[in-house]
Amino acid sequence: MAVTPLGGGRYAVASHSGARYLVNLPDGDCSCPDHEIRGERCKHLRRVAIEVTDRRVPPPGRRRGECTVCGLPSFVPETGLPVCSDCRFERGDLATDKETGDVVVVYRQTDETAAERYVGTADCTVAEYPKNDGYPSTDPVVEVVYPFSGDRNADISERPRYAFPRSRLAAREEMLIE
Repeated sequence: MAVTPLGGGRYAVASHSGARYLVNLPDGDCSCPDHEIRGERCKHLRRVAIEVTDRRVPPPGRRRGECTVCGLPSFVPETGLPVCSDCRFERGDLATDKETGDVVVVYRQTDETAAERYVGTADCTVAEYPKNDGYPSTDPVVEVVYPFSGDRNADISERPRYAFPRSRLAAREEMLIE
């Protein structure tokens, strides 16, 4: 059975008989008669699950594409900037600023590029900021906070945020516990 991703968690499955069925993986639904009549999980749903698990087709919410950070082919979000799971920062991740060596905590990774994000206090974009010279203007912007400055008891959301191009930050293995 051939599985073709359609986006939005939907997949077309071509059966051996030549019929084509629509599988909605998040809803656990298939348009085949077996599923519609019996209400059981059919072979088409199972086939899509196997293909997703074996990474032959993208999971719901993802599509095949090239990661804008590492440049490798991967499954990237269906919407927003194409950043693979290996290159995406999550809130609370620790990183090192490659320019200063400072440890920072990720507040969030945005869907803005360094060329799009305007920094009012510097009157330029993140890409135009002098210390960001040499980093791709297409990099996603990552908002970070400095955990070891100011009030150390302040919550991450209460600290000043700074915008960096993604490739200026190196991921760290350590974790910071709030």
